[in-house]
Amino acid sequence: MGTFCSPALALRHEPDSIPEHSLTADPGCQPGSPLRSHAVLRAIFLYLSQATWAKDLIMRWGFSRRAATRFIAGERLEEALRAVSELNRRGLFATLDHLGEHVTTPDEARRAADDYLEIIDRICASGVRSNASLKLTQLGLGLDDDLCLDNLRRILRKAAACGVFVRVDMEDSSTVDRTLDFYRTLRDEGLHNTGLVIQAYLFRSQADVQSLLAAPTRIRLCKGAYREPAHIAFPRKADVDLNFDTLTAMLVDAALAHGAPPAAADGRIPALPAIASHDEKRINFAQRYAEQVGLPKPALEFQMLHGIRTDLQLALTRAGYPVRVYVPYGTHWYPYFMRRLAERPANVWFFLSNYLRG
Repeated sequence: MGTFCSPALALRHEPDSIPEHSLTADPGCQPGSPLRSHAVLRAIFLYLSQATWAKDLIMRWGFSRRAATRFIAGERLEEALRAVSELNRRGLFATLDHLGEHVTTPDEARRAADDYLEIIDRICASGVRSNASLKLTQLGLGLDDDLCLDNLRRILRKAAACGVFVRVDMEDSSTVDRTLDFYRTLRDEGLHNTGLVIQAYLFRSQADVQSLLAAPTRIRLCKGAYREPAHIAFPRKADVDLNFDTLTAMLVDAALAHGAPPAAADGRIPALPAIASHDEKRINFAQRYAEQVGLPKPALEFQMLHGIRTDLQLALTRAGYPVRVYVPYGTHWYPYFMRRLAERPANVWFFLSNYLRG
């Protein structure tokens, strides 16, 4: 994978301007190097993911929509279900995500919840090997938290009726405490068909995982894809990677302690640990550690994104691990697409090649 020039970023900008960047690079990262360029590109695309002026402009570009189709299964549920069926044919599980976040009215939040009720209905009726993932700001978090909790409760009750798991995605650091609180509230009400995402770049994540693992908790572990201040998140990639491996070991140990339940054959319930990464070093660590402590392969799930590293997805499936692909769809694709461009330089070059073609 190589070394990553991972700066501490201070972004200062007016609402309608590109930010200036103050970069404190890792030692040995020279100005003008590809590593430093990656860091700058990441900062720019994370900024653009939240900039309304950029969203309004970029979504009008036809080549942007064309490029986004690599990562997004389509704008309609029917298209997403076809993508899931093809993944299933190749031995992969899926999780469906109706794109959207930060709704502005209670009606939008209720409509988003209704969309998820339809997703659950279609999973149950079609028999695709999939579950669902959602974001709480799409259901009203921060707008009306009681409404958000009620929307999530409606979805989980519907999903429980036909044995479908629903993953609650983690968003930026300002939402973590309320997300954990909602999860615990609904677990206490007997809704156990849900789990969480933990982000390895946050300092707090080891403590959060330790608390959650007191009871069997299905956790998707990812590195994190939001712009966070350096006082709450590791600014260096090497530190994120180390924390990711530490958290992986914690999740594997907990799965073993809780009897190593495997991912369900129908694709609806994931294994307890879900290692969400395209980083082969992190994946190899998870494999080695699980083998060392005796966790069976069906009890260790790997998760990846639609359109990224299909070769690795299939290789892990052939090796005997459950692999689940995150399949997003919908018209609100812009923030998700920008975060994908921020993650890897190859994604940016893919975007630019579409620009040159269009």
